[in-house]
Amino acid sequence: MDIPAVLASLESSGLASAIRNSLYIFPLLESIHVFGFALVFGTIAVIDLRLLGVASTQRSFMRMASDILKWTWAAFAVTAVTGGLMFITNAGVYYHNFAFRTKMLMLVLAGINMLVFELTSGRTIHRWEKAPSAPLAGKTAAALSLLIWISIIFLGRWIGFTTTRASVKPEPEINFDNLFPGPPDTTTK
Repeated sequence: MDIPAVLASLESSGLASAIRNSLYIFPLLESIHVFGFALVFGTIAVIDLRLLGVASTQRSFMRMASDILKWTWAAFAVTAVTGGLMFITNAGVYYHNFAFRTKMLMLVLAGINMLVFELTSGRTIHRWEKAPSAPLAGKTAAALSLLIWISIIFLGRWIGFTTTRASVKPEPEINFDNLFPGPPDTTTK
């Protein structure tokens, strides 16, 4: 598999060009991505704080998790789709960006952390779900989860400050005067 060719193909696709050349689509995608991610992080934080015994300690863990996690997964799907659409606009630059690669690694670690939780404390939920906090393995997974997701937030912002459109051929400049014309010039005769 030739990664540079795949990246170039993604960047030159009609969809990537349409997103890149639009004044509105990329900012809209980015806004939806940030909103979706805020929902992902917020719902995960509620679960993690419950596991740590800091919040919602009167609620059963299973009941709370079943109410919240459906929103987490829906928001994660939206965030993944919008992130993928933003990625294709400048795939070569993003692929080689340290912050982007580290963010992707942290997402994998978040998944592994969730899997470890499911294989340890998750298998014994029936024993502790009404307790104010999870056993040590559950608390550890929750603390790691918060750390990982906060790192993902930091890295996501870092990507925006460390990428350029260097590998993408510049599009014609947008003339903002044509987009927002002022009042007619009455000084000429």
